[in-house]
Amino acid sequence: MKATELRQKNDEELREELLGLRKEQFNLRMQQATGQLVRSDQFGKVRRNIARLKTVMTERRNQAAKAGAES
Repeated sequence: MKATELRQKNDEELREELLGLRKEQFNLRMQQATGQLVRSDQFGKVRRNIARLKTVMTERRNQAAKAGAES
């Protein structure tokens, strides 16, 4: 998932994507705890995707606040 792809989505889609990534992160933690985790590199990928998503959401929030302050 790239930041450019995320910027094309609306706010609701971003929230849904964040929820899905959080669930995936939880499932990976449970698999690791039970010894069933096959690919441990998925942790880093999911964490980076969550960070990208949050960055795009913060950028939008800051732009909206800036636009509101200028009005």
